[in-house]
Amino acid sequence: MMVVDLQQNNIALQNTNKQSIIAANTIKISLQDNFKKFMSETQISLDNPKSLSTCSDDEFQALLLEGVSRTFALTIPQLPEKLYAAVANAYLLCRIVDTIEDEVSLSPQQKKYFCSEFIEVVKSGENSEVFAVDLAPLLSAQTIPAEHTLIHVLPRVIQITHKFDPAQIEALACCVETMAKGMPIFQAQDLHGGLPTLADMDNYCYYVAGCVGEMLAKLFCHYSPEIALHKDQLMSLSVSFGQGLQMTNILKDIWDDAERGVCWLPQDIFTEIGFDLKNLTPETQDESFRKGLEHLISIAHEHLHNALKYTQLIPSHEIGIRNFCLWALGMAILTLKKIKQNLDFNHSDQVKITRKSVKATIIATRLTGRYNNLLSLLFNLTSRELKSPDWTYTIQSSKDNINF
Repeated sequence: MMVVDLQQNNIALQNTNKQSIIAANTIKISLQDNFKKFMSETQISLDNPKSLSTCSDDEFQALLLEGVSRTFALTIPQLPEKLYAAVANAYLLCRIVDTIEDEVSLSPQQKKYFCSEFIEVVKSGENSEVFAVDLAPLLSAQTIPAEHTLIHVLPRVIQITHKFDPAQIEALACCVETMAKGMPIFQAQDLHGGLPTLADMDNYCYYVAGCVGEMLAKLFCHYSPEIALHKDQLMSLSVSFGQGLQMTNILKDIWDDAERGVCWLPQDIFTEIGFDLKNLTPETQDESFRKGLEHLISIAHEHLHNALKYTQLIPSHEIGIRNFCLWALGMAILTLKKIKQNLDFNHSDQVKITRKSVKATIIATRLTGRYNNLLSLLFNLTSRELKSPDWTYTIQSSKDNINF
C-alpha cells in the first residue's frame, strides 16, 4: 500500500510541478544567456583579473565559482537569494585555503604561515592586499589559472565577506580558522602510505569538510528561525554530511592523490584484512585492497544516510536549500556506486559520473525533494548495494577526536 501511495504521490507531483519546472528552467537559461552575453560584451575574463572590477558582487562571485568549481557553480545558485551571496563567498574563502594546502611550491612552514595569516585577514578584513601580493607570486603552474586569479582578487572577496551580518561573518571566519589550523597538521606528515587510523581520516575530513557543514548549518539557521528550531540536530548531522562527501572525494581521487605522493586512506582498515597501503600502486590487483575499499564505501554510505536525515529536517517549502543538499548527496551516491562497481579503477575519470547522471539526479530530486517518504525510498533504492555484507561499523562524528 505504501509503495502504491508513493507512486500516486509521484505521479501527482509530476503533473503539478511540470509547469513550474519548465518555468524555472526557462528562467535559469535566460539568466545564463544574459550572463554570458554580459561577459562577452564587456570582455570579462578570469584571464584578466582587472576586468572583474566591472562586475557586481554576485556576478564577480558567480564567475569565480564557475572557474574553480563547476559543481558548486551549479548547486549554490539553487539557494535562496538571501543565502546565495554568503555561501558563494564561503566557498571561495575555503577554496583559498585549499589553494594554499595544494600548492606544491610551498613548504609545510610556508603553508602554516599563510594559513595563519589568512585566518586574521578573514576575521579582521584587514591586510588582504598585502596577503595577496605575498602569496600570488609563489603559486606554481600546477595551480589552475582560476585559482591564480582568485588569489589576485582576494581583497575583493574579503570586502564582500565583511558586508554580511556579524553572525554570518562569525560563521565564515570560524570555518576558515578550523580549516586553516587543521590542514597544516597533515601537511607535516608523511602521507605516502596513508593515514595511520580511521580516526585520523575522520579528523582530516572534519578539518576540510565537517567544519564546512557546520558553517552551512549556522547560515541556514541564521536565515530561517523555522530551521533554527532544529539547530542542535542539524549541527550534529552536518559534520557527518561533510564527512560523507569528503570520503567520496577521497575514494574517487585515490590515484590523482597518489601522483602527488599522498594517500588519505586509513591504514588500519586495510591492515586488518591483510593489505599494506605502502604497497599500493595503480597496478594493484588485490582482493584484500578491494575489500578495504568496500568497507570505506560502506562507512561513507552511512554518513550520507545522515546527510539525508539532515536534509529532511529542512522545511519542505525551502526547496532551494533542499536542492542544494540533495544534488550534492545524489552525486555522491552515484559516484560511490561507480567505485563499488569498478573497484579495480586506476584513474578518477573511470569513476566520474556523467552529465546524464547529473541531470538524472537533478530531475529525481526536483520530483521528490518536498516529500521525506519519497526521498527515503529513493535513497534506499539507489544506495542499497553500497553496504558491505557481513561487516558492520558504528560511525562516529569526525569531530569526536578533535581537540581545540
